[in-house]
Amino acid sequence: MKVQPFGSGHAGGDAVLITLENRNGVRAVLSNYGARLVSLFCPDRAGQLGDVCLGFDSLEEYRGQNRFTGATIGRWANRIAGASFELNGKTWYLNANEGSNVLHGGNAGFHSKFWEYGVPGDTCAVFSSVSYDGEEGFPGRLQTKVTFALNEHNGLEIAYEAECDQNTVVNLTNHAYFNLAGTGTIHDHLLQVNSERVLEAGPGLIPTGAFLPVEGTPYDLRSPRRIGDCLKMRGVSDMFDAVKGFDVDYILPGEGLREVAVLSDPKSGRQLRVITDQPGIQIYSGQGLKGSSISHGVLQPYSGVALETQHHPDSVHHPHLPSTFLKAGEVFHSKTVYAFEAK
Repeated sequence: MKVQPFGSGHAGGDAVLITLENRNGVRAVLSNYGARLVSLFCPDRAGQLGDVCLGFDSLEEYRGQNRFTGATIGRWANRIAGASFELNGKTWYLNANEGSNVLHGGNAGFHSKFWEYGVPGDTCAVFSSVSYDGEEGFPGRLQTKVTFALNEHNGLEIAYEAECDQNTVVNLTNHAYFNLAGTGTIHDHLLQVNSERVLEAGPGLIPTGAFLPVEGTPYDLRSPRRIGDCLKMRGVSDMFDAVKGFDVDYILPGEGLREVAVLSDPKSGRQLRVITDQPGIQIYSGQGLKGSSISHGVLQPYSGVALETQHHPDSVHHPHLPSTFLKAGEVFHSKTVYAFEAK
């Protein structure tokens, strides 16, 4: 384990990089700026380590276009329509940052914070932050803790805890982009998602609340499919065509910690299993990626894929979706594991 400077921010915070390493040599590089995953080095089938996570080598790169990359997202992951919601008989007005809507917690979301941190061991880092009552319009003083831990089976475990002094809503995720080849695009990656339905979205990617069957569409990942083949399926789904690929929420069956998706790269042999207790996973195929990554060079569209485990977008407006309500004094818990292996 090591901690090293990563630069000073415009808000006066100091950023660091924290490197965790398990007994197998798997390394995760994190930053307290955004409680963020910067790099993740995993072996291929020949035992050669490669960085499978898109990240940048300066604080400046994590602003603007790349502000969400690798970051902890909150208070609300994904979108809230109309930048408002009803709670306790009152309308709460939020700070819109994507047209008239809110995306990923707003301009001062968790991705832009300098988190307090502790490193209790070589394989674990703990980040904590306070979001004050009224921040970005959300009610209550929310205390959040995110723990990253590398286990001895080459899994990166991300555990979230949050507690508020008022009734509120909360939806947390991590926005890492994965490229298991360590270079190029994710066209040749195989992706499987254990889901038969996606959440329909209209203009601005705001959900209608309706569920759409995946059968016969590019979204059908019930068995492993080459991502590039899905991207070629134009004229089948207007929703898919509108965003030029995947940017969709899958409805995940079951409850508790379970495997929901598998990403693999046949050439390197690397495989990633996504294990979570969340009801949804947002798959984004990285069609908007830009910048110059640490290990991957100049990024192009589809250089990485995001596998964001979370509650469903805009569920504050759709009572039939699982609730994100957090009662004052109660503790929100969630866990996701990105488990790596090589075959």
